[in-house]
Amino acid sequence: MSHTNIYDLDLPQWVETLKQWQQPAFRAKQIWNGLYRQYWSQPEQFLQLPAPLRQKLEESFDFKVIEPALTLDSSDGQTRKTLFRLHDGRQIEAVLMRYEDRRTLCISTQVGCAMGCTFCATGQMGFKRHLSSGEIVAQVIHYARVLRESNEQVTNVVVMGMGEPFHNYDNTLAAIDRLNHPDGCNLGARRFTISTSGLIPAIQRFASEKRQINLAISLHASVDEARSAVMPVNRRYPIADLINACREYVEATGRRVTFEWALIHGVNDTPAEASRLAALLKGLLCHVNAIPLNPTEGFDGKSTTHTRAETFREILENAGIPCTIRIRRGIDIQAGCGQLATQAEKEQNSG
Repeated sequence: MSHTNIYDLDLPQWVETLKQWQQPAFRAKQIWNGLYRQYWSQPEQFLQLPAPLRQKLEESFDFKVIEPALTLDSSDGQTRKTLFRLHDGRQIEAVLMRYEDRRTLCISTQVGCAMGCTFCATGQMGFKRHLSSGEIVAQVIHYARVLRESNEQVTNVVVMGMGEPFHNYDNTLAAIDRLNHPDGCNLGARRFTISTSGLIPAIQRFASEKRQINLAISLHASVDEARSAVMPVNRRYPIADLINACREYVEATGRRVTFEWALIHGVNDTPAEASRLAALLKGLLCHVNAIPLNPTEGFDGKSTTHTRAETFREILENAGIPCTIRIRRGIDIQAGCGQLATQAEKEQNSG
């Protein structure tokens, strides 16, 4: 019998399921609490439920939605990457990053990615399938359990792992809604950031929903020819249209947009490029997150130097564009999006 992913249901669906099972509605809240507050991982832990109902849960739902296949910790102990195996044998990955005042997760929304960005290991892998909302949620629950062992908790979730979140829009937002639910994990909407390569119709839809979730755009170049060379999505949604969509988003929501910029040595880390970027973003409520490139096997670009990164930042700041140089995390454990899963897939295929 095929089981349903236990995390694929929202609270109204739980109420409906229990109604069909001729159980009182309050049982739905008990199950919800067990999953999203207690992080229980097996039916026998739900002791407040009658034994027949626990049995029914076991028969009807799959609690082992994702299985850790490999866990790597960085040498400084601040970054942990987990490769998860899904029910169909596919693999995804998620990363925990410890900072002084927060515990940030970077989670996946797809197996592989259809966007084909040349510098990204997931893009090099190609698109395999969407994750269900429950498979997205399960990554956060896994790390919530891990952190609880040391009296810590998830503070931020960045939807910037494998996949293009807006290509899997409904499942991604359903997962966030479940994690944001006040009777569940109760993670504030502003603690989530969705990163997109620039799918304009989805950005417009997102703007119309006026959510409090943070929006990040992977930009990486200030002119179309250069951006299209590394991000094929730009051929369909060119920079001018993308920036216009961002302006409309800010107007509709009053919220700032973050632009992600992977600093590639001699390619997009030059003073001239910084000046062009400053001109492009002039007057837009935004912030630039620049991060030295995480090298991948399939891309021959090199990471920028500290000096070049600082010069880039100064040019933007002097032009009135806030910019942060982010620290690369977990280089020694291949923490860049898709690197472990790509490696695992290669090994599977060669085996």
